[in-house]
Amino acid sequence: MKASGSARRVLAALGLAAALVGAAACGTAGPQAGGEGSASAWVISGVTDKAFDDSFDSWNVDHPDQKFAIQSFANDPYKQKIRTAVGAADAPTLIYNWGGGVLRSYVEAGAVDDLSDLAADPALKDRFLPSVAAVGQIDGKTYAVPNNGVKPVMIYYNKDLFAKIGAQPPSTWGELMALVPRFQAAGISPFAVAGQPKWPLLPWFAYLVDRVGGPDVLNGIVANKPGGWSDPAVLQANRMIQDLVNKGGFIKGFASISTDSGADVALLYTGKAAMTLGLPATYQTIKTGDPTFVADRKLGYFPFPAVEGGKGDPADVVGNPSNYWSISAAATPQEKQVARDYIKNNLLNKKYVMDLLTVGNVPPVAGIDDAIATSSDPDYFRTVYDVTAKAPNFQLSLDQALSPAQGDALLTNLQQIFLGQITPEQFSAAMNATIGS
Repeated sequence: MKASGSARRVLAALGLAAALVGAAACGTAGPQAGGEGSASAWVISGVTDKAFDDSFDSWNVDHPDQKFAIQSFANDPYKQKIRTAVGAADAPTLIYNWGGGVLRSYVEAGAVDDLSDLAADPALKDRFLPSVAAVGQIDGKTYAVPNNGVKPVMIYYNKDLFAKIGAQPPSTWGELMALVPRFQAAGISPFAVAGQPKWPLLPWFAYLVDRVGGPDVLNGIVANKPGGWSDPAVLQANRMIQDLVNKGGFIKGFASISTDSGADVALLYTGKAAMTLGLPATYQTIKTGDPTFVADRKLGYFPFPAVEGGKGDPADVVGNPSNYWSISAAATPQEKQVARDYIKNNLLNKKYVMDLLTVGNVPPVAGIDDAIATSSDPDYFRTVYDVTAKAPNFQLSLDQALSPAQGDALLTNLQQIFLGQITPEQFSAAMNATIGS
């Protein structure tokens, strides 16, 4: 079956080389476990692997005729691979995604199934936090359901290094900037950041735009508001970023530091950097790399500071409400049924919830107070849960909230802002040119 003209345009915007010809709803989707009724899923490698593996392994044991084949990939390679697979109608049965603009592009291309009936099933309806479940909706219909922990971005810090200079966590941008020379004088880099993959730079931009101008600025940008990238809050945010870079706020050589290996986070727990702005994967990486650092209460965390005179609520959050499963429209009816049965019965069930908490991931599930209270780090998990549940506004990471073409352009231009290769005005002009792409 040939894709429609609008679907082909959407897939072109995804940067896909493959055309949707002859396979949009016929043929198998991605690598198979073997046997009729089998299905497949790709996941991003990392500390959450065990929770995914245990869930699918348990399903496969209980459903030998409805097995899943699982493959894992590093973050950036996955994002490229899944775009190509979706465009070739060869995606896995379950498509791992972040919601937002990328999910919308899949929906507009007819690449994922409508799951509204499944989301309304009494067995599933009340399982997820409503604000997190809503990210899987496009135009009032559900196309993706949460599969991972909530992921608000916070500032993580080394308590020993703060004690060394007699500092407290800053609550305002001015207080944060005042810490920069104090840490430098002690031979400590204020912030670690992985600039090589680009996306870890995004929360700096999103938080500053929110704190300066409030959520309406980024909401307008995501909605393709004409000239939205020239909003004064965008220009000011980029000036603040460049000011922080120029004053030595980031560790030297940050542009070449990768995050897939945890090199950026290691700088925090080895005492080379005082802070890092990151997702909960920061906590998980530290717990894996140096468990005693967490056990000895050397790790602290606090929300992104307010900007003096800014319009944004300091309780607003940037990050990923969760990750999500969508079902490929190119899967066979048997594969789709396996995926639906798995989502209904195994997705974020009681054991899945405990597995996520064990690796330091807080599930977007209602009514888990007791599980958090008996977890290994109830203070941290409660903070992450509450930050998500109580946020007045939760801004999805911009590389996922925007269209794929805009997201790619943002990553490139933002890296150039951090490196001082373009001015804030040049950034805004370049991004305005992507509106509608």
